[in-house]
Amino acid sequence: MTNTILNIQTATGHEVLAAAGKKYLRPGGRIVTEKLFQWANFQPGETVLELGSSFGYSAIALAKSYHIKVVGIEKNPDSVASARTNICAAGLENQVEIIEGNIFNLEAISGKFDYVLAEAILTMQSPLGKAKILAEIHNRLKPGGKFLSHELLASDKEEQIRADLARVIRVNSTPLSESNWITAFATAGLQVEKCQTDSMNLLNLGRIFQDEGFFNTTRIFWNILTQRDIRNRVLEIHQVFHKYQQELGYIILCAVAQ
Repeated sequence: MTNTILNIQTATGHEVLAAAGKKYLRPGGRIVTEKLFQWANFQPGETVLELGSSFGYSAIALAKSYHIKVVGIEKNPDSVASARTNICAAGLENQVEIIEGNIFNLEAISGKFDYVLAEAILTMQSPLGKAKILAEIHNRLKPGGKFLSHELLASDKEEQIRADLARVIRVNSTPLSESNWITAFATAGLQVEKCQTDSMNLLNLGRIFQDEGFFNTTRIFWNILTQRDIRNRVLEIHQVFHKYQQELGYIILCAVAQ
């Protein structure tokens, strides 16, 4: 590991929340991800490519719960090292592999997969970036394979939301409307079979308890209260989420490669 020191002032929003101790960084929370997995109907021995695996928590949970094989791609070398340590601790070296790489270079990963999973990944890309990644996802899926996606939804005011999110998250986040997400998928040859939308719960207190549990939630709030830089950044993000609480939500989609 390189033990890179995180600059909270310039870090991306998800890095700041992770520094506060948050493990689950999904717009709809863990319960929504579990709904997506129900739609997938994983079968033992099937293969999943996960984009942005971070510390490997979701890959480990997938392998344990569904007895499938997971290959994750993650660009941060520190996160890759942590993920590999976590996988070894779980005794899942034969089921889970984390590759250090870039989600814009999926052709470097050999083979095709039954599923590709991306959560809170596409939102952070420009329109051209979304199109490139979606095209590469299509190429990494077996015929009839499924793409499982969990992203931010903008039901209205897409441009205003993009500008405000970019300011506080330090990434050019571009959430789309339901119809625009479906169109983007279709353009890449991914036909949406199922779709669900609702309000965004990333910083909802009840959902944080549900996702993180009592002890980790307590640790998160202690870190926010006692570390000024983290507190200021989290409050900025929360203010934007609150400003657009009627327009911002989550969307999960299950799409089939045509």
